[in-house]
Amino acid sequence: MNRNNTLLLIPAVALLWSCNRQNKTTGPITPEDIKSHIAVLANDSLMGRKPFTEGETKTIRYISAEFKKLGLEPGDNGSYYQDVPLVEIKGSPSETMEVTGGKSPITLHSFTDFVAFTRQELEEVDLKNSPLVFAGYGVVAPEYNWNDYAGLDVKGKTVVVLVNDPGFKSGDPKLFKGDTMTYYGRWTYKYEEAARQGAAGVIIVHQTEPASYPWSVVSSSNTGARLYLQQGNKHMDRCKVEGWMTEDAAKKLFAQAGVTGDFRAMARKKDFKAIPLNMTVNLTIHNKLKYSLSHNVIGVLKGSTAPDEYIIYTAHWDHFGIGKPDAKGDSIYNGAVDNADGSATLISMAKAFTEAKEKPKRSIIFLAVTAEEQGLLGSEYYATHPVYPLNKTVANINMDALGNYGETKDISITGKGQNDLEDYIEKYSKEDGLTVVGDSKPGAGGYYRSDHFNFAKVGVPALDMNNGTVSATHEAGWAKKQQDNYTANTYHQPSDNYSPDMDASGMAQIANLLYRLGADLANESTFPGWKNGSEFKAIRDKSMGK
Repeated sequence: MNRNNTLLLIPAVALLWSCNRQNKTTGPITPEDIKSHIAVLANDSLMGRKPFTEGETKTIRYISAEFKKLGLEPGDNGSYYQDVPLVEIKGSPSETMEVTGGKSPITLHSFTDFVAFTRQELEEVDLKNSPLVFAGYGVVAPEYNWNDYAGLDVKGKTVVVLVNDPGFKSGDPKLFKGDTMTYYGRWTYKYEEAARQGAAGVIIVHQTEPASYPWSVVSSSNTGARLYLQQGNKHMDRCKVEGWMTEDAAKKLFAQAGVTGDFRAMARKKDFKAIPLNMTVNLTIHNKLKYSLSHNVIGVLKGSTAPDEYIIYTAHWDHFGIGKPDAKGDSIYNGAVDNADGSATLISMAKAFTEAKEKPKRSIIFLAVTAEEQGLLGSEYYATHPVYPLNKTVANINMDALGNYGETKDISITGKGQNDLEDYIEKYSKEDGLTVVGDSKPGAGGYYRSDHFNFAKVGVPALDMNNGTVSATHEAGWAKKQQDNYTANTYHQPSDNYSPDMDASGMAQIANLLYRLGADLANESTFPGWKNGSEFKAIRDKSMGK
């Protein structure tokens, strides 16, 4: 993109940003406004905002009512709602997973040692004496000359694979992307590839560092019913069983098969070959199926001179509903940070644009998506069933789990190095005296873990960012400690609750940077692109006729 073609912000906005540069929350979006919406969206009365529940009905009514109040037009043929057809599969796995054929039988216990589920829309699925195979990282990556399934027939078998990819903690920055996770490291990819290979089952070995979250997150995130986009083939092309097991459980299996030591190091060797474990697994899952519609919520601010070009702001409105109680007996997963704060910021963002003295030239879309926690389903549905043409969509700007620990001196861009949107943020940050950094945990694969990824997959330049780790008001290390504590003790737990003393100044800091980005994009005539080397560049170039 030729930055010399960048137009100035509209006068009112330009004047606003010229004032009080030292206050990094300067802008139309305030912490108080964001908090007022979090208080509603994270209230127990919304029952954890799970799709298909009364909580969904209350949530989308609130968001659409706020959009209407602000004067946004309905975004989908006269409606604020885009129907998203989903199937709910409430699976009840066996209390135990029985592994036989080794030196002695192994009994693994549900949720303590493993979690298991299925996408297949059947009342019952089972693994009966399914041979277990250790398939390394479960990766087939031609561009890296890597194939863990080479020469392996896994039909009818259950593969055990490692989380993340071979580059993580390898010490070799040229092995995949070193400590930066590629899509091959994501659990979603592991399931997809095992299905392509024809496996009956696939179980990922959990380890906290390469997964980037503790076992408690895996266990709590897989409690109760799961949602999937409806498919014509009833998901019969997927493995019968998908799941996770703890590292300790995996060590028990591997030890009986003679696989000892650092199995991650073993699996990242170029000459690694899949290892039959010479044991079989038995597991049954009973399902209850429910077909219904969930909903994305779409509001539109029409552009003044280029209404057929679009900037899309996204945030997911859903969380986990009511599930397994924690030690305090709380069973409502309110998701105040994840992602009531993103949805609240989306509403505040809409307010800022609608109250601006001059309207943007391009149209601004405010899209609150469903079922992110179930696998980015609402954004996937929009990206594959777009209401507005993708080649006319300038950018996607996503807001997910904004920091609740105040303003920071640094700004973290998820998957830094992907596209031109980052150049705008670099410019604003320099003006505000902020430092721009990449992921604090590049091995976590953050760029593949929220709704912007589905826009990237179809070529739309997509940005996700958050506060960094250097607090603007506390001592060194304080903000990092807050982040780590949230991940370990609050992320995807009932304890992610709203509090009146929540610090939303960091949320407003990010929101106002993203507002500036949208205002710039909305008043330009150029289209940002992907940087050379991005895996999404060719898709965008093709859609734009390049």
